[in-house]
Amino acid sequence: MQRQLTLDLGTPPPATFDNFFAAGNHELISRLRELEGALAAGPVADRTFYVWGEPGNGRSHLLQALTHEANGHARYLGPQSALNAFGFDPRVTLYAVDDCDRLSAAQQIALFNLFNEVRAHPTSALVATGNDAPLALTVREDLRTRLGWGLVFHLQPLSDDAKAAVLKHAARERGIVLADDVPAYLLTHFRRDMPSLMALLDELDRFSLEQKRAVTRPLLRAMLQQSGRAAPLVPVTAQEPTREAAPGAPSGLPGDPPAPDNDPTRFK
Repeated sequence: MQRQLTLDLGTPPPATFDNFFAAGNHELISRLRELEGALAAGPVADRTFYVWGEPGNGRSHLLQALTHEANGHARYLGPQSALNAFGFDPRVTLYAVDDCDRLSAAQQIALFNLFNEVRAHPTSALVATGNDAPLALTVREDLRTRLGWGLVFHLQPLSDDAKAAVLKHAARERGIVLADDVPAYLLTHFRRDMPSLMALLDELDRFSLEQKRAVTRPLLRAMLQQSGRAAPLVPVTAQEPTREAAPGAPSGLPGDPPAPDNDPTRFK
């Protein structure tokens, strides 16, 4: 049967500090949010940051939030960036360098030089991320030493309850309400890192629009069955609530409790 195509109404919001679930990382979030304003106000003692943690903990989200809210005076860099993008520019206030451990040898040299330039210019700052603490980071020794010079933060992972809250809030931002048992089912049966969970949520959102059905566990199982990732299951009864695909008319199960009043979001 040909699948019905629908308008994708669930575009994820941009990464910001407001839609990042801080969990145990409040000091880091506070410092990053205030960094650009502090640079504009006068000399800042701590202008280089290194943030490390397991993939999927939100490192990229934080750097994207930093550049998104910097009024055009920030530059986002990573393994995909051209080598000349690592050159120092006095018009750039904030440099956000993602996945230092994945940079090429030439990019690592360029980052080492950029780090020294930033240290020499008191109106600029650099925030870098990686998957390990500086002592264990697999980069050039001189770059590893530089990254350990400034403030170092370990990005604390989310608990299962926090991940469930993230999924519910992200669904709410897309105009849907998850049935209570959907986040728990996702955490129990699938990869538990946030990028994988968010990708599955986006897929579920699109499938629910195509099927015009509420976002419930039976719908999730139907989607997995159709994609060949689950065994055949008993069909959902006709009494299951439907979901309208029209703009401005998000829907969930009748009687679902409201999503928690907090600020979780998607992770990259």
